[in-house]
Amino acid sequence: MKLLRVGPAGQERPAIMDAAGALRDLSGKVADFAGPGVALEALDAIRALDLAALPVIENPGRIGSCLGWVPNFYCIGLNYARHAAETGAEPPAEPIVFSKASSALSGPFDPVVIPQGSQKTDWEVELGVVIGRSAHNLSEDEALSCVAGYCVVNDVSERAFQMEHAGQWIKGKSAPTFGPVGPWLVTADEVADPQALALSLDLNGTRVQDSATDDMIFSVRTVVSYLSRFMRLMPGDIIATGTPSGVGMGMRPQRFLRPGDVMELRVAGLGSQRQQVIAAG
Repeated sequence: MKLLRVGPAGQERPAIMDAAGALRDLSGKVADFAGPGVALEALDAIRALDLAALPVIENPGRIGSCLGWVPNFYCIGLNYARHAAETGAEPPAEPIVFSKASSALSGPFDPVVIPQGSQKTDWEVELGVVIGRSAHNLSEDEALSCVAGYCVVNDVSERAFQMEHAGQWIKGKSAPTFGPVGPWLVTADEVADPQALALSLDLNGTRVQDSATDDMIFSVRTVVSYLSRFMRLMPGDIIATGTPSGVGMGMRPQRFLRPGDVMELRVAGLGSQRQQVIAAG
């Protein structure tokens, strides 16, 4: 299934894409795609619906984040071999774990706002993994069984805030609009192998990131299992699994986002995003 949310910010309604590409209104059938709303049993209830009996949304307008809110927004750093190399870092021995503030969540076509004081706002196309059931101490063999689905994430990052101030990376990852997610939540049954997905990002029409998830140092199943050792994963949690090479920080000379720039990013089978960059008001 391809699940999405459409409508003005704060007034989105849940929808599903049918086999012909039409959007069917799930209002009244589900509350929202968030937390328990994307639990595995909730997705099974949607599968049982007669889509043909649901009204078509003729003019959906804005597509919002495919998740209305997230209990936790986890991220994995330096998880692509070529990205680690471009930053000059040694490949990590264990997954590098950090978080984004849940308030960074944004729609896939909403503007990205450069925060006040920023000089080094950067882009990161990533595969997002959405958790579908409570899970703790999972083995790697069990890990994918708790995944509700997958989506495109742009892990927008302010590198000076992230690396040139004391403390944790979260400061450089969490500004409003720094977490575009969607357009769809694609349920796990439609993704045969999360380690065989092409992903790319174009900046102003020029391809700057072009890779596939087989370059991950730690696979999706390894990441999910690893996180579950240290915390209880909950339905609706999202994990951004790392970005491939081609970020602005890795360029020589470095290149960071400026007002007017346009990012277009995609993950095979999961849809595409487009964001224009604007300055903080």
